[in-house]
Amino acid sequence: MEVDEDMEASLLRQFNCMLTTDKEVLVKELQTLVGANLNEHTARFYLEMTDWNLQAAVCAYFDLQSFNKLPQMTFVKDITIGEGESVPPSTKFIKTWRIQNTGEECWPSGCSLVYTGGEQMGAPPHVSVAPLGAGEMADISVEMVSPGCTGFYSSKWRMTTAQGSFYGDTIWVIIQVDSGGTLALMQQMVNLKELGGCPPPSTTTHTTTTTNPFAPNQPHHHHPNGNIAPSIASSPSRITQEPLLGMQGPPLSSSLPNQDEETGMS
Repeated sequence: MEVDEDMEASLLRQFNCMLTTDKEVLVKELQTLVGANLNEHTARFYLEMTDWNLQAAVCAYFDLQSFNKLPQMTFVKDITIGEGESVPPSTKFIKTWRIQNTGEECWPSGCSLVYTGGEQMGAPPHVSVAPLGAGEMADISVEMVSPGCTGFYSSKWRMTTAQGSFYGDTIWVIIQVDSGGTLALMQQMVNLKELGGCPPPSTTTHTTTTTNPFAPNQPHHHHPNGNIAPSIASSPSRITQEPLLGMQGPPLSSSLPNQDEETGMS
């Protein structure tokens, strides 16, 4: 009996050693035990800190988290321009989400939105997010590139602290890639409209009028004494050679002395 018990204990120790050497399995086990708030990098950190002892890693995690309260985040809505439309293959597009700090405290610095699974679609692995105060909202945009083949694709994104702890709702990206997709085109049209907006009309209007002096039916100006005089734009020769209507006096020739009379008087 004692031999059997010793053999059983030996086999158990060997089995534990085999599990300990399978580090990828230990990482998954730790994530399963402590919940979805632990990412792979942080799980590996706790296991390395405890010499890959799963039980010690679990205890170390909860001891540390009891002193550090995780932030709160709620996904409000997807405000992507053209949301619901398909995307052409190998085309850039932007996904935008509105999130809110639903906790009672301001977020710590160093928080970011990170890619955690699915099709990454050319997006950066993480996007920095400014700390939000209690109740505040923010819009987060991520530029992506649709896959080259048609079909449905998805990816998963989560908020994380600077220490690598996940918090808040999971954000999903689900798109359809189709050759006739219009989502990217709609976003380009909106961008062009914002960049090429027409300036507001001026409230002051300047009008310049040019008068042709040789055009017929020119307007006339009233003379101060009631007679009609030619327009100032008329030919100067008409003004000097033709007297104004209604003006009295002898002709211009009668006002000059006769050349013969002057000769006779001298």
